[in-house]
Amino acid sequence: MSPPRGRPWPAPAKLNLFLHIVGRRADGYHELQTCFQFVELCDELDIEVRTDGRIRRLAEIEGVPEDADLCIRAARALKAASGCSQGADIGVRKRIPMGGGLGGGSSDAATCLVALNHLWQLRWPTDELAALGLRLGADVPVFVRGRAAWAEGVGERLTPLYPPLAPPETNYLILKPNVSVPTAAVFQDIELTRNSQPITIHGFLESGGRNDCLSVVRRRYPEVARAFDWLSSYGPARLTGTGACVFLACDTMDRGREILGQLPPGMDAFLVRGLNDSPLLERLAAG
Repeated sequence: MSPPRGRPWPAPAKLNLFLHIVGRRADGYHELQTCFQFVELCDELDIEVRTDGRIRRLAEIEGVPEDADLCIRAARALKAASGCSQGADIGVRKRIPMGGGLGGGSSDAATCLVALNHLWQLRWPTDELAALGLRLGADVPVFVRGRAAWAEGVGERLTPLYPPLAPPETNYLILKPNVSVPTAAVFQDIELTRNSQPITIHGFLESGGRNDCLSVVRRRYPEVARAFDWLSSYGPARLTGTGACVFLACDTMDRGREILGQLPPGMDAFLVRGLNDSPLLERLAAG
């Protein structure tokens, strides 16, 4: 009989509370301003250390070959960079929808880096883990650091947000239309706004900001437009990242459940609480 697996490692979803595109660099990447906040919706990773050095994925993920799996790539990158002789069996239980702008793949990669740094007893500083994560994706560092943050650059220049600048940990109703939105397609669209004026954190807190990708995503993906318009009938809906998910802040869970009861067919929905501290930090502290 195999030994029981330990407590799983959480990989939380994120929301972009706003997203402004303030320029485009010579290398084609876009300069952004955004505010990241985590939510209770989490993937879960089971990780077991191997002594033979192999990195092995325990279960297939539909549409994601192993070599393209950010979680496996993160484990291999950390092993190579650290020179660690150990390996790992990695299993992911996906709850965060793919192609929804909720950062599931980046969060899985970050959780893998943080967990293996602990399990392999590497003792890498957070800054080094975040720098390694940036090579895997622009959103990975915020998940490694585990704190709601103001982000600039391509999303890698992070300012952690603490009271009174931290966003309220409100309840969110998140809708996922039956469509996936590839980020690259949105950023390559010729009609995308790329010259928004930079704002300050205080300016965001006063105005709430907007998502510069919304008009492009609405035009390219009618399913997202329908979900956004439906949710907007209950309050100021927003798009997260490049979509496809749209979300609405709800004063109470009861209000969220009331709206959820009217949900039209063809959409998944999640009623969750916003979090300024990632549950990954709590799991790491538990050892």
